[in-house]
Amino acid sequence: MSTEGLSMPGISVGGSGADAADRMRRAAGIVSFAKIKRPALVALGIDTLAIFLAALDVWLVIPEKAQPYSIYLSGAACLGLAFRRKLPFLAVIVTVPGFLAGWSQLAAMIALGFLATRKQMHWQTWTGFALVFTCRFVQWPLADFVELSWREHVLDGIYGVIVAGMPVAIGLLIGARTEISQKLSELAASRDRERRFHADAVRAEERARLAREMHDVVSHQITLIAMQAGALQAQTSDARSLETAQVIRKLSTKTLEELRSLVSVLRSGSEEDGPRPGINELDRLIRGSDVPVHLTVERIPELLPSQISAAAYRTVQECLTNVHKHAPGATATIRIQGEHGSLKVEIRNERARTPGAALPSGGHGLTGLAERARLLGGSFETADTEDGGFRVRARYPLDR
Repeated sequence: MSTEGLSMPGISVGGSGADAADRMRRAAGIVSFAKIKRPALVALGIDTLAIFLAALDVWLVIPEKAQPYSIYLSGAACLGLAFRRKLPFLAVIVTVPGFLAGWSQLAAMIALGFLATRKQMHWQTWTGFALVFTCRFVQWPLADFVELSWREHVLDGIYGVIVAGMPVAIGLLIGARTEISQKLSELAASRDRERRFHADAVRAEERARLAREMHDVVSHQITLIAMQAGALQAQTSDARSLETAQVIRKLSTKTLEELRSLVSVLRSGSEEDGPRPGINELDRLIRGSDVPVHLTVERIPELLPSQISAAAYRTVQECLTNVHKHAPGATATIRIQGEHGSLKVEIRNERARTPGAALPSGGHGLTGLAERARLLGGSFETADTEDGGFRVRARYPLDR
């Protein structure tokens, strides 16, 4: 066994990863700006349309011999709609003189409707209702209002209720609809939380069941293997058999420790519990793999995420196991490199050099590595080489 080219300098990843992160931040800023700007443009368009309709309403009904002050008050009422979002009650008050002494009825109705939408059953809504009703009921000048008959007063009162009540009713309906939508959204979010809690409970129960099965079955069998290896070690006098028994006992003990740590992780449901091997333990892994290895490690960041480091370790571990099982005597070449904001792991092995007995394999090891890479946002590839060997490539992003 050899470990040529073993080097693990603490060199940070180059500027390409930082540039990519900057581009992502700039793109996110552009998207956020677009999301903020679009509602503002829609609101500006609606305000402009409201002012235009109110001004058109005044222009269509204004008489030829209208008093100048009536025209000015009506124009001020139309312009007052610009304040209806920030100061809705003030907008209603500004439209009152133009409605009373002029012709800005539509402006007053728009301002009152928005006030009702914002304030709902607030006292400002009912004060605005009273003001708009008064403007529609009372005619200007007051001398003309006094000369009206009781029938005309009744009709003006009915029309005043309609003119002032319709915007308030529409505003209250819009506000109620918005409130119901918010309640429905909160209810949907609550149901989603309940589903997640239920799913978490189901997963926790399943993890506990798997932990019990692993502890009761696998742990028991590994313990028996370690005990038998210890008995063989105590009884044999042959040096080769003694060395084999020591290796079996050592590997059984290590496997039992890792199994117990995995059982504790399953019981707790936390990925951070228990020991997590990483790249810094590759040297020991290679020395105990009984596979000739050429290892090269380049440009590894000083602060490597534990999940990425563990994924790289497990990838090398599984590949060395496969080389030992399916290509005995072959040399493995391992290259680990930090580049372009990601950690790349490549393992190649030659074809088998010596014949060996076929060992059982379920094919789940490489599948598990591919699933781990996808969960971390990376990629995983396998392929046969031209010389009859096998190649595994994995990439894990560092800027997640």
